[in-house]
Parts: sequence; structure tokens; C-alpha cells
Amino acid sequence: MSFNPFDQKPEKSEKLFCDWTKIYPQSYSKHDVSPFTKLRCILTNGAEYEAVWFSHQFFRHCPDNDLRRQLALVRKSEQFQQKIGACLKPKDETVLETTIGYEQLAVELTAMLAMREPDKTVKAALDFALLEDFDHLYRYADLLDMEQGVHAEDLVGELTEIMPARPTITHHRYPFDEVKKPVNFKKASPITKLDVSIITAAEQQTMNYYMNQCGFYTSDFGRRLYQEIAMVEEQHVSQYGSLIDVKESWLECWLNHEYTECYVYYSCYKDEVDKNVKKIWENCLMQEIAHLHIAAQCLKKYGKKEWQQVIPNGEFPELLAFKSTKDYVRSVIEGTCENTADREGYINVNQMSDDADFFKYQKQVNTNVKMTPSHAVIQAHIDKDGRDYRYEDKENPIPSLRARDKDNTDLGRKKKNDRRQSR
Repeated sequence: MSFNPFDQKPEKSEKLFCDWTKIYPQSYSKHDVSPFTKLRCILTNGAEYEAVWFSHQFFRHCPDNDLRRQLALVRKSEQFQQKIGACLKPKDETVLETTIGYEQLAVELTAMLAMREPDKTVKAALDFALLEDFDHLYRYADLLDMEQGVHAEDLVGELTEIMPARPTITHHRYPFDEVKKPVNFKKASPITKLDVSIITAAEQQTMNYYMNQCGFYTSDFGRRLYQEIAMVEEQHVSQYGSLIDVKESWLECWLNHEYTECYVYYSCYKDEVDKNVKKIWENCLMQEIAHLHIAAQCLKKYGKKEWQQVIPNGEFPELLAFKSTKDYVRSVIEGTCENTADREGYINVNQMSDDADFFKYQKQVNTNVKMTPSHAVIQAHIDKDGRDYRYEDKENPIPSLRARDKDNTDLGRKKKNDRRQSR
């Protein structure tokens, strides 16, 4: 059944706020909740973060105080929603357990979007970062097992495999290679516009989370690992953010933000299995519809445009629906594990020029491979238990990643001839 948020009657502005009893919801049980419910909580929280920070930036570049008041009104409501969603996470879920959820979301969401994405450039970006987030999940899972004795397979519900892909040490690239060609949103399909907006918000939230945790985590292994992966997430946010249409006005961007949030909440509402959480998604959806209508009114008043000029068909396309993507992830690992970014595109590392920025940057950052945090964590686990921690349905599709007593630090980072010479 189709759903168009522009056709819905918006709530009155006084219903956008609540008292302190409603802003602090009942948290989910980390032992009983569906892993996909946790992912939806993280996803919606990321959408709210993006909405709030976009609104602040618009607010700071807007000379009209009447328009700024409308931004402040909607932003305050977004803040209420974010606080409710954030507190669905229970008190007894550790920082590292939450991190496993962040990386599982990165894997499952990215794979889901890539599988449906019609734009070849956007799909290539999704497939590329997918392998890196997949490898991050493996690195954090080993730290979790080593420090807390918790098996990440129990947290992901055996829905997502945990094993190495393109090694994290390989992810460090010169910043120029993260900048891609913007998508023309006026010509792009509704799916593409939503995919770019959703993945940018999700990765930005992950980057922010890791940037903060690297200074608060309680072990040196953890602090260093969060530092390293936060740097990679910066690259992912740059990559995805560069795909956003740069020709849209602030008001057009605002409308697209609110439409994307409506889409995310409606998808989560339709997909949710937890009754308590489902009701929260429904309430947030109704509020987002009100936000969307306010943005449309402001577009008309201040931008002299109807919403149809920005979003010609307001009916939602295919909704987000989480399901295990193991087979797809394996196919991407098998086909692109040695790829790296190369300006607006991607290239197999064996085909790169020897003087490429990638090799220069690698030499500068990873001067001593043993000090690279993502490698050091795996090596510490091997030293402790004789092998790494994994959850695999079958052996890794890449033969050089199958050994459990040795971490591969060359794949995708060195050319095949250089790897032979270093042995």
C-alpha cells in the first residue's frame, strides 16, 4: 500500500513536545531484543543527528529571523525525538557492545542499499565502504572477546558473519581519493536520493560516536582502535557526503531531510517487531510529517517553490526492511577485496601507479605495521588464545584471509609482486 507523507494531515505544533515522563522511554532488553530492532534504533538516531546538525548549519547561514524561528521550532522537536531514541539503549549495554550494533548496522544497511541501488556510481561507493565496515566489525568483535569475554555472534544474532575482509590497515587513504562526483538529484531516482541521504547520516553518526569514544574508552587497545576506525569513518562520510547534490538550495535540502526522516520512520514502523518500540516509531513518524509540512510551507514562502518541484512524486518507493545479507557480502568480498579508492573512482591496487598518493600515504601512516591498532588488536587476541575470534558459516572466500593464527596486513595495500618480495 502506497504512502505519501505530503497527503497526511500534520499534527499541530504544540504536539511536537512532551514532558519528562515521555522523553525517557522503556529501554529494550539487550538479551531478548531482536538485533534488527537495535539496528533500527541506531539508524533513527543517526537520522536525528543529521537533521539537528543540518538545521544548525542552515540556521547559521540564514539572515531571516522568521525562517530561523521555524528552524528552531522543528529542531527542538528533532531533539526530543533523538533523546527518546537514544534512551531505548539500556544502561547495561556496554560501549563496545553498542559498537557491535553500529558496525552490524553499517554492514546490513549498506548491503541492503547496494542491492537495490540503480545508480552505478552510488552502488560502487556502497560496495566499497561495505567491505571496510565489515572488517571493522571483525576488529571490534575480537576486542570484545578479549576484554569482556562476550561473543559478538550472540549480539548480531548470527545474522551477520564476523571475519576479515579488506584489512583495516588498508583503509587509510589520501583525502583526495574520497571526493566523488555529486549526484544530480533532479535526474536521480527517488531510491538513489534516499540511499545517499540515509547512508551519509548513518556513517556520520558512527564517525561522531567513535571520535568521542576514543578519548573515553578505558583501555589503550580500545582507545587506539577507536582512533583508527574513526579516521576511516571520516573517509566514509567524505565519500558519501560528496555524492549529495551541491546545487540544491538550503530550503530544498531541508525538505529532502524531512522527507528522508519520514521515510526512515515509516520503514522502521512497518518493519518493527517490538510493540513498545513500534509505537515510538509511529509517534516519531507523525511528528516528522508535521516537520515536512513546515519545511514545504517555508520552501513556498521563502524559496518561491512548491514541494513537487523538489520531490515530484511524494509516494515512498520500496521501504527499508532488514534481512541477513550474508551471500551478498561474500560476493562483494570475493570480487572487490583488493580495490582501493582512486579520485572519483575505484581501482584494484595491483593496477595503481607506484607513485600513487595511496602508497605514499600508507608509507607515512603505517610506518610500523605492528603499531597499527587494528592489526595490534588481532595480534593480541592471537597471542592470548592462539587464534583470532570469528563467526563464519563457511571459510572466507579469500584464501589469504583464512588463516586464524596470522593477521593479513598486505592484501589490498601492497601489489602482488611487493607481497612476494616481503615474504
